[in-house]
Amino acid sequence: MPPGGGSFNSKMGGKSAEKPLKTLMRLFRYFKHCTGLLIVAILSVLAYSFASNYAVFKTQDLVKVLEAGVGADMARYVALLIGMAILYAIAAFTNFLLNRLMLSCSARVMCALRKDMFEKMQSLPIAFFDGHTHGELMSYYTNDTEAVNELLHHSITQMLISVSSLAFIFGLVASLSLPVIFIMVCMGITVFFVMRVVTRQSRKNFKKQMRELAAVNGYIEEMMEGQKVVKVFTHEETAKAGFKVHNDELCKVATDANTFASIVGPLMNNISHIFYAITCTVGVLLAAPVPGEEFLMEGTFFARHPALLVEGSALIASLQFVRQVSNRISQISQQFTSILLALAGAERIFALIDTPAEVDEGTVTLVNAEERDGALVETDRRTGRWAWKRSGELIPLRGEVRFTDVDFSYDGKKQVLSDVTLYAHPGQKIAFVGSTGAGKTTITNLINRFYDIADGTITYDGIPVREIQKSALRSSLGMVLQDTHLFSGTVMENIRYGRLDATDEECVQAAKIANADFFISHLPEGYSTQLVADGANLSQGQRQLIAIARAAVSDPPVLILDEATSSIDTRTEKHIERGMDALMKGRTVFVIAHRLSTVRNSDCIMVLENGRIIERGDHDALLAQKGKYYELCTGTSELS
Repeated sequence: MPPGGGSFNSKMGGKSAEKPLKTLMRLFRYFKHCTGLLIVAILSVLAYSFASNYAVFKTQDLVKVLEAGVGADMARYVALLIGMAILYAIAAFTNFLLNRLMLSCSARVMCALRKDMFEKMQSLPIAFFDGHTHGELMSYYTNDTEAVNELLHHSITQMLISVSSLAFIFGLVASLSLPVIFIMVCMGITVFFVMRVVTRQSRKNFKKQMRELAAVNGYIEEMMEGQKVVKVFTHEETAKAGFKVHNDELCKVATDANTFASIVGPLMNNISHIFYAITCTVGVLLAAPVPGEEFLMEGTFFARHPALLVEGSALIASLQFVRQVSNRISQISQQFTSILLALAGAERIFALIDTPAEVDEGTVTLVNAEERDGALVETDRRTGRWAWKRSGELIPLRGEVRFTDVDFSYDGKKQVLSDVTLYAHPGQKIAFVGSTGAGKTTITNLINRFYDIADGTITYDGIPVREIQKSALRSSLGMVLQDTHLFSGTVMENIRYGRLDATDEECVQAAKIANADFFISHLPEGYSTQLVADGANLSQGQRQLIAIARAAVSDPPVLILDEATSSIDTRTEKHIERGMDALMKGRTVFVIAHRLSTVRNSDCIMVLENGRIIERGDHDALLAQKGKYYELCTGTSELS
């Protein structure tokens, strides 16, 4: 299991982060980025709903004119037709305007949401990224955000139209017929309870679907990145079998989720048909007598309560409204799947945003300094000298690092470092050797405070690293990793990443120190050559040289070289050693290396085994001890 992975996986993939309504309300708060557009969109919804439904309402007047004979009142008949045409034209325009406004609004909301996600990721500790694959993390920006975008752009628009239309319909039908409005209320209550039962099951399965989709994406990306390894060891069938397991599980949960969601449409349609038939039956039974036959109702219950009777023209309009209610409910049910999927995605996004950020309780900062009248003072310009600013006091940055009785574990169970004590005086070169898993890289990670120790103390120039702001601490450290990472952009931009205010001349000088200038100058466009796919158009050794140049341009007081020359051939390594010596001069340097030739000139070499320092001293002293280091140098033992 990756370091620190367990705790973060449980936070991100376990229980639901929010209740559906609370998640939806939190999502709606992002509409603050387009308040004006949203207000106009809501007004458009109201205008559309009123115009389209009032046009239907006016059909009763049209029927009355037809019953009386068109010739009797031709002007009124034409006026009604023109009025209804205008209402439908208004409905068409406001519907277009609504969709255009919601498109712009959803784009702004998604922009703000992605910004919050990315900013949160920049504040998360390294342990979070250790516990999640790249594909799983990218799933937040692809599957989850796309589901939310569908909700904001399309589903919410349809829901606003349907809900506002239903409100207008109920109001208009109430003025037409009390029995029909009673039928519609019963229809609404029935729909509510049906939706509630189905929603519970579907939402649970949609959350599982989003998690499994993230797992599938993570597996695919991992296999694509390691395709060479898969083919070298002919594990294509094993890879396919592993994918089948993930894919089958996704297929199962997706089927379960959509099974419940797909029930909604047929249920709503059948419910609407049933209530349509009921409305027709009630309308016929409660039909008002035609003019001249009122005497048939004399003395009856309906004669005393004429409001319960339904006129023919009102019945025709009511039946259209019942059909409208059916259509609106069908539209709501059609958006049901998208809404549940979006809520599942939104819950995952908000769980990410709510993940605790990396804690930084440090108060000591790093400042540029210069000497004036024999005293160290702070300055805004870059002087090549640094100082720690602690409660107003300036402490010169010298590069003295001390570990005292340090214990560390990634997961709280397996001890990685035990009782480690070491010191590095300013300007010393300290080397760590030992087998894989001995704890060499862990020590450098603790200096950076990528992780915090369980016990003991680590001080930097006498200041506990916990008191130093992490940004200040890491700014004082230059680091070259074994696994290089180059960004999309030019070679010059990748070198300048070490210090963004570095000039072109400084970047070229850094490349010369790293012995990278020669091969860069022979690239098709020199320092302006575009790098793609993590520097895939360069050799591994060339990528490593650019990474070393990037560290050189940052001009740090302390250097950490984690297998920095592991990808460079021995001939190139000899050339680079002179430049590295110049770079390391006057700096504290921590070196991790498997090649013992790269650590011979270290001031102190520490041999680690099972998280403990078992030997320490310079090259000659360790050879004289004839211990583990002696065995490594003489070939009687090997690093694994």
